[in-house]
Amino acid sequence: MNLTRPFCGIIVILFAMFGINSTSATKNYNVLNFGAKPNGKTDSTKAFLMAWQAACGSSDSTMIYVPKGRYLLGSMAFRGICKSPRITFRIDGTLVAPLDYRVLGKSTDWISFQGVIGVSIVGGALDAKGSSLWACKHSHTNCPAGATTLSFTNSKNISIRRLLSLNSQMFHIVINGCENVNIQGVKIMAAGNSPNTDGIHVQLSKNINIIKCSIKTGDDCISIGPGTKNLWIEQITCGPGHGISIGSLGKDLNEEGVQNVTVKKTIFLGTENGLRIKSWARPSTGFIQRVRFMDSLMVNVQNPIVIDQNYSPHNLNCLNQISGIKVDDIVYQGIRGTSSTPVAIKFDCSPKNPCTGVRLQNVNLTYLKKASQSSCINVRGKAFELVRPESCL
Repeated sequence: MNLTRPFCGIIVILFAMFGINSTSATKNYNVLNFGAKPNGKTDSTKAFLMAWQAACGSSDSTMIYVPKGRYLLGSMAFRGICKSPRITFRIDGTLVAPLDYRVLGKSTDWISFQGVIGVSIVGGALDAKGSSLWACKHSHTNCPAGATTLSFTNSKNISIRRLLSLNSQMFHIVINGCENVNIQGVKIMAAGNSPNTDGIHVQLSKNINIIKCSIKTGDDCISIGPGTKNLWIEQITCGPGHGISIGSLGKDLNEEGVQNVTVKKTIFLGTENGLRIKSWARPSTGFIQRVRFMDSLMVNVQNPIVIDQNYSPHNLNCLNQISGIKVDDIVYQGIRGTSSTPVAIKFDCSPKNPCTGVRLQNVNLTYLKKASQSSCINVRGKAFELVRPESCL
């Protein structure tokens, strides 16, 4: 069993090489000098975009500085390719979305970075004011989908540190098609009943670190989509929320797989799920392999350990179909705590592609201070050392 993290050492070297930190910036651009107003009422969108254009066009390492205050901002896209090798957003204030949820609601993203290299975001808060859109979704059907608060697409050597994301309309942070990303010390907060407010979503990306983050939201704390490779997650506190989920996968027939994922030293507080793998019950070329779930504490979690290959919300287009996702080499080690339901371990795998190489080691999950249960369908694996509930493998 290889529980090392070789790719993380590579990432540390890369970040040192690229110097992605706030102190490396040599040329400063204060958004106030471009007309931004810290009163929370004046639209400062144009000023922020102008500051980006100036920093992007500089041949020096640059810093875009956002002083204390509240800055009203509409949808913004920061695009590469930049002359500056390193651009740091140093935020001491709060970026605020418009009160009318429809202004952002029709956009895909609120703050997006596209095709950038060597960008860091340090500090600050993003207040998306998503609660009014959530209320619309709870009571109506003709509401806009909503905007992701912060997204990086097709970008490299990215750092997000000490950021607070509040009340996103949809996902809080999305990493899509990126390479070498470090997310550390981030706090994410949204109501437990807020729809589709995933904390951090990763897809089609490789060499990603998510470390020392606190995530409270209404959907997955961290969701892992197709094409994710070399993902390290450590010291995450999750709850409320739906846990840490690989998937859902298999929504499309031709889909990239997920591989080399480590989830370590996590705490789940009253979440719907703990460590979850889910795939649609339909044909797919996708796969999940080499996943390590290690050293997790569950506190009153509905489904502490779950693999669900029959995921089909509202039975959409999945009747009488079977998941084609291949699940192999999944390790659960040092998982402990309490389940709020009798079945603490549930493996419901595909009859066509049974889960293989599933290993349980030092697992101790109880229900109401009593023994919990495990359930196994179409799964092959082994249990080592102490395993409670009694293994069904």
